[in-house]
Amino acid sequence: MIKPLLVLLLSTAFVSLGAHAEDQAVTSISPDRLAINGAEATLGLSQEWVHPKPKIERVVIVLHGRLRNAQTYLRSIERAANQSKERGKTLLIAPQFLDEKDIVAHHLPESILRWRQNSWMEGATSTGPKPVSSFLVLDHILKRLSDSKLFPNLKEVVIAGHSGGAQVVQRYAMIGGKEDALLQREGVKLRYVIANPSSYAYFDAERPEPVTAQSCPDFDEWKYGLNKMPFYSGKEKPADIEKNYVKRDITYLMGELDTDRNHPALDKTCAAEAQGAYRLIRGQNYFNYLKKRHPEGLNQHLVIVPKVGHNGDGIFTSPEGQAVLFKPF
Repeated sequence: MIKPLLVLLLSTAFVSLGAHAEDQAVTSISPDRLAINGAEATLGLSQEWVHPKPKIERVVIVLHGRLRNAQTYLRSIERAANQSKERGKTLLIAPQFLDEKDIVAHHLPESILRWRQNSWMEGATSTGPKPVSSFLVLDHILKRLSDSKLFPNLKEVVIAGHSGGAQVVQRYAMIGGKEDALLQREGVKLRYVIANPSSYAYFDAERPEPVTAQSCPDFDEWKYGLNKMPFYSGKEKPADIEKNYVKRDITYLMGELDTDRNHPALDKTCAAEAQGAYRLIRGQNYFNYLKKRHPEGLNQHLVIVPKVGHNGDGIFTSPEGQAVLFKPF
């Protein structure tokens, strides 16, 4: 019998707390730990995952945004799971990517991983206690979930995120997923859901808006392009990265009303502006870019969520969001 797995890597957006909030220490540290290369990642769990979980068919990994408030996201996805009537078969996981200021403010042990500001969104290595990519944290979570002794009846992996979390998912789908072979060995299907990110990584220098290296030096550098890649990516060639990415099962969820050019959390750098003026058009532009480069067809879809703006709860609890996230096995 094939034993699949649904890991849903999901991040929701909440009401903006102001740009200054991300410069402050988080108010809550997630209680659980995951050992990685002699260090520890912080995360929240809806239930323990040490003993076998034969009832679990889904695992939802919810990624926080720039405020690093993982427990808030965990509670949000609990509501989404309850609404979908899938809670009883679902394990929820919320990894937390901390900053040095969080370590100091909460007197955390030196073993806890921490990153420089928002660098974790692009797969950067931690600043302490050891250099660990934020993407490697996701790899280790997936590796644990691929253990059929712990999760004998898991079915499908859906890695999803909204806003800042969606930026993580899009880049991870591009250069991550190094545990694919383990998942496939257990008959695991892997899907991604990318909802309303501020920007995307492109495969070449083409952009929807005119831009040059002279006017915007970093527009084609990682995380916006494939130049100056992070250490995690290894020596994989750009052509192979694109080949693997377009094979992935990806759904882009776009809020119909996510059109605010002045949203406080919108990336307004020249590299992001070259992709479009606001999130909805950036998502549509990127999907059209993929279709143009791969006219033979994509294993990917774009879904517009009516009457919803930059709101993670609105996106994922909508009929369209629920259909994507909790589709029948």
